[in-house]
Amino acid sequence: MHDLDRNQRLALFRFVCSFAWTDLTISEPERRFVAAMADFYKLDQDEKAQVAGWLRSPPPPEEVDPTMIPQEHRQLFLDAAERMVEVDGEVAEPEQETLELFRELLR
Repeated sequence: MHDLDRNQRLALFRFVCSFAWTDLTISEPERRFVAAMADFYKLDQDEKAQVAGWLRSPPPPEEVDPTMIPQEHRQLFLDAAERMVEVDGEVAEPEQETLELFRELLR
């Protein structure tokens, strides 16, 4: 498991949730994926509440700036975003475009 501090974990979940919102809907597979990630990263109740809020309403764009992701965590964030986009079995065009832009910004 990647050793992320609280702020880094929350940043990861902000990005994952923002990718879930790319097609303007949150599917049940996306919710399950986020819940499984929350268990994997052992989020506390406060962190889970914040993540639940991002599933109700997307995180503000200024809080998901890819250039702020530390170099050592960029692959982790990209992998999580890719899994989120693919988890419902459909990759909508806006999701694919956003993922490509994310990849470019992380280089």
